[in-house]
Amino acid sequence: MIIPAVISLAAMGLIFGGLLAFASQKFAVEVDPRIEMVQELLVGANCGACGYAGCAQFAEEVVAGRAPLNGCTPGGAKVAAKIAEVMGAETPEAEDRLVAQLKCVGDCNTARAKSVYDGVPDCKAALMFGGGPLACSFGCVGLGNCERVCPVDAIVMGENGLPIIDITLCIGCGKCKNECPRQVIDMVNARGVHHVRCKSQDKGKQVRSVCDRGCIACTLCVKNCPVDAIHMENNVAVIDSNLCTNCGTCVEVCPQKTIV
Repeated sequence: MIIPAVISLAAMGLIFGGLLAFASQKFAVEVDPRIEMVQELLVGANCGACGYAGCAQFAEEVVAGRAPLNGCTPGGAKVAAKIAEVMGAETPEAEDRLVAQLKCVGDCNTARAKSVYDGVPDCKAALMFGGGPLACSFGCVGLGNCERVCPVDAIVMGENGLPIIDITLCIGCGKCKNECPRQVIDMVNARGVHHVRCKSQDKGKQVRSVCDRGCIACTLCVKNCPVDAIHMENNVAVIDSNLCTNCGTCVEVCPQKTIV
């Protein structure tokens, strides 16, 4: 009785195995080999700066023609050129590299506190309690959300309570900017040397009452810029990196030392 049973099971195994082999060939989904080639060229940070869930999805969208060849922000022009080669397309024009920059200079020594926060070390959580511990409603909360989401460890929290961004490591993914509840991190042109470290929209008197170094909208930087690269926007100076020649005049005339 054992032998017939073994023979029957073996026969059934052969039949079902043959059916599975036939089905795998009949209904196989062909994968474009270029997808794997493009994915291998990417940085692999899965940062989402391209607008997709990760590098694998971005590679699929590129091959399908639905994503730009230069969509990998961390890879920059070099990766875009290699992707274009794989796709047999023209190399896209190089775009300016973007990096994260902190727009706040109000550290624990210069910004006033209105309360003491002793809760979860999270910027968003702190703001739920009376708008946070800072007297300035525009300043950096300083609890390190940006540091925690950075995929390449380009941000560390300084002893003064403000994040320190290493632009040589920054890949421009924008995760820190999106995570910051106060929006005090901007993505700026890497060519820019001088930056206004303030985003307060309050008037000068109010700024002085909460921070020793905030922008007071005195417009001295605007008046003294030799190339008209600075303008006032909502009571705070803004530098146009496309016009700025990095002469440093604005740094010299700023009475608050807000421009660094």
